Amino acid sequence: MKNNKQLINIFFLSSTIILFAYVVIFFDKNKKDIEIFNEVKNNHVSKKLYDIEIDSLFIIKDVVKRNENLSEILLKYNVDYPTINKLVKKSKNIFNVRNIKRGNKYTIIFNNDSIRKVLYFVYENSQTGYIVYELNDSIRVYKGEKLVKKQIKSVSGEINSSLWNTLKDKNINPVLAVDLSEIYAWTIDFFEIKKGDKFKIIYEDLFVDNKNIGLGKVLASCITHKNDDYYAFYFVQKDKGEYFDEKGNSLQRTFLKAPLRYRRISSRFSNSRYHPILKIRRPHHGVDYAAPTGTPVHSVGDGVIIKKGYQKRGAGNYIKIKHNSVYITLYGHLSRFARGIKKGVAVKQGQTIGYVGKTGLATGPHLDFRVFKNGHAINPLKMHSPSAKPVDTAYLKNYLSVVNKYLAEFDSLNVISK
Repeated sequence: MKNNKQLINIFFLSSTIILFAYVVIFFDKNKKDIEIFNEVKNNHVSKKLYDIEIDSLFIIKDVVKRNENLSEILLKYNVDYPTINKLVKKSKNIFNVRNIKRGNKYTIIFNNDSIRKVLYFVYENSQTGYIVYELNDSIRVYKGEKLVKKQIKSVSGEINSSLWNTLKDKNINPVLAVDLSEIYAWTIDFFEIKKGDKFKIIYEDLFVDNKNIGLGKVLASCITHKNDDYYAFYFVQKDKGEYFDEKGNSLQRTFLKAPLRYRRISSRFSNSRYHPILKIRRPHHGVDYAAPTGTPVHSVGDGVIIKKGYQKRGAGNYIKIKHNSVYITLYGHLSRFARGIKKGVAVKQGQTIGYVGKTGLATGPHLDFRVFKNGHAINPLKMHSPSAKPVDTAYLKNYLSVVNKYLAEFDSLNVISK
């Protein structure tokens, strides 16, 4: 009897162990599915994802693999070719499916029946934007935007070597230094900022799905440079936001829309333009303004000439002007230079600096005009030129109240010298 009881106990113990092991293996195998389902089923706070009602639906999240495209992704989930073809056609004017990139996230939303059917495919084309492909009775494709949450933060300190490094040492996104260099472009040369200069900054930090995606706007800042305080306050008037000093004067300066009176644009900004002389394709990072030889060429803004020279196999007679720590402009193929134009000379906006020609590699008289922002060529025709006007008198009272609010916050930010 005793031996029989021992055998029975051993049997039950073995059975329990085997059953427990099976349950563990089963749940581990299906862990991903169970977690996803419970996340949706038990989430009483929000039952929406990408603004889609997801209660009782099944969800799979993944990222685009190397060489994967829309067809390869959807075929894995039993979406047939005719349906995929309809999605591609519907998407044509909304999002080019060829631009689906490796590493970007996507979500598949199914019904929760025994035979699962794809209801939605959602592709995240940016940190905040997404494309929804709806595969219900009527196929639909549309864009959406995630909710971006803003946190207002502040930082202050004394510069050790550069503003970039000082912010980095404080675990602050150093891109904030680039933003400030553009805000103060006409006021402070950030290459001149020295050890001992101080700063106080109030700015936005942006979050999507509780993850930091970068910086928003700088709301207010004070840079103490060479013992002078330089303020910048962001203010919106007439639906347009700009930066002004503590008195309401604009921190920006406007550029002329074009550096000459021209007849037509003969060539636009391009990364692959067919060169009429070299007979090859190469970047043309400027705008060509066709005009008669001798047409006066003007500086688009105040600045200092940093180069005046000649390129036989390029721009011919050309001038480079540094306007501030951010912008440099170039004027090429000039027939000749204006009197007094040489390296180191300060020029004013609208001042004649040369005359249209066809020196260098050129088939006819024109001006090759180029703009560089932080050392990189940008399209002059798309360059944003601020109004450079002070705060409108109708908004001045509101503006000054904003200034006083931020000045009070600055007073609470103590800068500790190191």
